[in-house]
Amino acid sequence: MMLAELQVFHSRPIAPTRRLALGFSTLPCDPAPGFGGVLLGAVAARFTPEVDPDLWPDLVSLTHEVEAARRVSQPRLRHRLQEDRIGLTRSSHRLFRNDQGILRATFNAEKGAPAQHVLGAIYAVQDVPVNLRGPVLGAVRRGLAWLGDIGPDLLLHLSGKSASSCHADAVGDPIGWAMGVLGISALDQRPEKAQIQRQFREALIDAHPDHGGDDGDAARRIADLSEARRILLTS
Repeated sequence: MMLAELQVFHSRPIAPTRRLALGFSTLPCDPAPGFGGVLLGAVAARFTPEVDPDLWPDLVSLTHEVEAARRVSQPRLRHRLQEDRIGLTRSSHRLFRNDQGILRATFNAEKGAPAQHVLGAIYAVQDVPVNLRGPVLGAVRRGLAWLGDIGPDLLLHLSGKSASSCHADAVGDPIGWAMGVLGISALDQRPEKAQIQRQFREALIDAHPDHGGDDGDAARRIADLSEARRILLTS
């Protein structure tokens, strides 16, 4: 199931005039950074290592200009943003949920220059509500600085999580997901700390292999319980 998509239209890398435009995008960012912010950060992480390092400071500077809703002068990083897509080639990057409910990202890396994709991810935040731009661009900046593999650890890092649940619902609806993981009724709008801790302890005991929990699933289940507790205690 597709959760977010970014379309970037770009000139060919060998074209004398370097241009890009944004296409149709689906970037849900509420609660921030949301699926949209995770995807934009992942695009930044995937393509920034292939951008000239001399241009990296300007990328970071550009994120702050967009966050402040300032007018962005053109061109930037030797590329000009335009609205017209005529003569440009489309690339699509997507975030989706697999059959197990886990987040995965795919990138259309065969066409376009790396800088065009990173710029597209940053410029796309201009269409995000102003009150959400800070957290979304925070995810983009985490992507710009990422040095590891482009995989689950990256998506967790971009979503701002400190634990190890990469389930899609933990990003899209963290409070609802956490309450479901701990078995707390949705009717309890703001569960008390004592209730959260009690539900965590009981679920933790049930998940442990010594108490009948599945050996193969125990580590993931315990990680999910820990993350659910963290979300509810800090929300």
